[in-house]
Amino acid sequence: MQKLFVVIVLGSLLFGCSVEGEENTAHKYLLFNAYIVDVVTGDVQPNMAILIDSATISKIGTIEELKDEVPKGQQIDADGKYVIPGLWDMHVHMEGKDLVPDNKALLPVFLAYGITTVRDCASDLGEQVLAWRDEINRGELIGPTIYTAGRKLEGKNSIWKDDLEIENEEELSQMLDKLDDYDVDFVKITENTLAGDLFLKSVKAAHERGYRVSGHVPIDLTIDELVEAGFTSIEHASYMLRLGSDEGKIKHAVLANTLSKGDAGNLYIDQFDQDKATEGYQRLGEKGYFVCPTLIGGRQLAFLDEDDHQDDNFLKYLTKRFTDNYAWRIGRMAGDTPEQKQQRKDRYKLIASQLPYMQRSGINIIAGSDAAALNTYVYPAASLIEELEIFQQSGLNPDEILRSATINGAKYFGVLDKTSTVDPGKVADLVLLNDNPLDNIQAVNNIHAVIAKGQYFDRKALDEMLQQAEQTKIALDKEREMEK
Repeated sequence: MQKLFVVIVLGSLLFGCSVEGEENTAHKYLLFNAYIVDVVTGDVQPNMAILIDSATISKIGTIEELKDEVPKGQQIDADGKYVIPGLWDMHVHMEGKDLVPDNKALLPVFLAYGITTVRDCASDLGEQVLAWRDEINRGELIGPTIYTAGRKLEGKNSIWKDDLEIENEEELSQMLDKLDDYDVDFVKITENTLAGDLFLKSVKAAHERGYRVSGHVPIDLTIDELVEAGFTSIEHASYMLRLGSDEGKIKHAVLANTLSKGDAGNLYIDQFDQDKATEGYQRLGEKGYFVCPTLIGGRQLAFLDEDDHQDDNFLKYLTKRFTDNYAWRIGRMAGDTPEQKQQRKDRYKLIASQLPYMQRSGINIIAGSDAAALNTYVYPAASLIEELEIFQQSGLNPDEILRSATINGAKYFGVLDKTSTVDPGKVADLVLLNDNPLDNIQAVNNIHAVIAKGQYFDRKALDEMLQQAEQTKIALDKEREMEK
């Protein structure tokens, strides 16, 4: 990665070199002839100039108003490109203790795809991701801004590696102390073996410490109970289907052992009532609640019989050790009958169809991919772009989709005053697109340049990031093959 770092930094410093008599312009450059997309209003401001000073948007105006702020050598013609805030992927997992270099090599790839911020939802690499977060913030490592949960809370003997396992309130307090010491950005809780009563106590305890709390929805709790306890966001829109049934009745049947967890899950599908679900969405929308749908993973698995992904271009960036992890989910589906395959597709379509209802209710949809080594064919960076395309196919408008991948993430973390719109005083995390994303969200696939914390990466620099990732994949595969 060292060679890539030098190439990009030298390229960006061309815009920061001082000129005699211009001492105060050393860290400034002017982007002009830009079409600024206002993700709040859905409007476009043509022929604008953006003055960037270090990592901050300093001023916005016309070229005539700002051209004297920096020498000509520090002015970049945007050539009519569309400028949007950097994208946020609000659900990723950088995971695998044996995949440290593999994950590190992918950090610049997020930038190459226009993703300047990610929310890491915990893994067995918790401490490593925290270190990467801090290195990126100090400018020592190229990659997206990282918000991370470090390690997640779970019950004893869960299937997840190296989570923080608890079985009583004393252990809960100890693990929250550990997360305090880690200085995590939020708390993630899942329900593989964590009983509902202790899960709910975990939500309350983390909330009382001032954390945003996200995670799954246990079968022995209701969504309303979690929201009242301080649950900030629901991860995966599949859980939202529960609002289309009598969730309390099903919960009590599970607790009374008159209904199995598997049968309860089936009931939420079979008894789904759209009007009832819409009422539930409305309750959450009135609270300004956050939901991260993560639809791409369900689609990849549901349609695996139609696309085995062996020709996917992104595989050239992923090591064999990384993609070997995909086998476990494929293996679980190997014996599916035609009926089960169709049920999987129908379930995915039902979940995806709920997005417009949630959007209209006022729920804050936050775009996230759930990209992870353990999530089959859900590729880091690329899957967020696919997720946005699914949003459009499901009925969301491009401006709504842009908000889900920009300002809604900033709202979640309470940093909208600092980032995620193209305004003076905001962090200079920007993407220059060749096409207007308000016409079609697929425009985010056609990137001209990316600005991350004020550092300008042109198309050549972005392509070099991708080439370096491909070379690192080849080198790691070769090294590991030789070690056998």
